[in-house]
Amino acid sequence: MQANVRNIREQLLSDNWYTLKKYTFELQRSDGSWQEQQREAYDRGNGAVVLLYNRDKRSVVLTRQFRLPVFINGHHGYLIEAAAGLLDNASPEARIVAEAEEETGFRVSRIEKVMEAYMSPGSVTEKLYFFIAEYTDADRCSDGGGLAEEGEDIQVLEWPMSRALAAVTRGEIMDAKTIMLLQYLALHGPFQENAA
Repeated sequence: MQANVRNIREQLLSDNWYTLKKYTFELQRSDGSWQEQQREAYDRGNGAVVLLYNRDKRSVVLTRQFRLPVFINGHHGYLIEAAAGLLDNASPEARIVAEAEEETGFRVSRIEKVMEAYMSPGSVTEKLYFFIAEYTDADRCSDGGGLAEEGEDIQVLEWPMSRALAAVTRGEIMDAKTIMLLQYLALHGPFQENAA
């Protein structure tokens, strides 16, 4: 279904980190009439996320880092997440391999794309590309932790898959992209018990 939109006008509100614009437009309603609306949209580019898993150890690699927006919203600010980053003009596949190494210290060579999703479509333009990747202890090439020049100070966590899933239920993991990948891995991944 194609949205019928006309007379789009934009006003730049901020370009401090990424761009925040106010849009005025006319949207054709289901009854055929046109209605003028205004919305703000934050454009930070598209991103990618990867959940690393170890089949033999039945474990996953997660990160913990400070996130100001959730702190402002009453959380202590330290979110447990899968490794992720903005594409910055790279392909989702190339970017997520580099991001996994920067953040977790694991150099993965085979990644599997599992989905694409808009994470906050009411106000943010970003589309995320979701991946999983198997790792072994031999894939560790550094301590990870992110890039200090980008303000990253990331703690790397290697947890049993069962602990990660329990952390979602307890509210210890509250990051949507991470919850989605953990649930995907639980439903479709190598940790399922074979009934055969």
